[in-house]
Amino acid sequence: MFKEFKAFAMRGNVVDMAVGIIIGAAFGAIVKSLVDDVIMPPIGLLLGNVDFSNLFVVLRDGAEIAPPYASVAAAHAAGAVTLNYGLFINAVVSFTIVAFAVFLLIRTINKLKTEEPAEPAATPEDILLLRDIRDSLKK
Repeated sequence: MFKEFKAFAMRGNVVDMAVGIIIGAAFGAIVKSLVDDVIMPPIGLLLGNVDFSNLFVVLRDGAEIAPPYASVAAAHAAGAVTLNYGLFINAVVSFTIVAFAVFLLIRTINKLKTEEPAEPAATPEDILLLRDIRDSLKK
């Protein structure tokens, strides 16, 4: 059983998939940082100094500290239940960037894989002869 598992794990597709997952996770972290630290702060500044990571709605007040809460972390520390729509917006922007990057990658791979259309095979002589007979009969 160990030999079968080793053969399975060492197949090219499994190793390629593992490398892809690792690189994808690293790419996801880079995109998350890009969205949280580079893209959303200027957008928040343009919209009136809004910090998207702290946009939330309190669904239930905390037992320890009464609202209003300055941040999601403060609300959670107070024991409040919150709906964090700002974090959701950040996640949607991150997903959109990752999806677009994957689209560009797949598009490039497909262009590289595109092969020249094969030339049609030569028509066999018997078919050519049959066509000549057909054309003669039509006349």
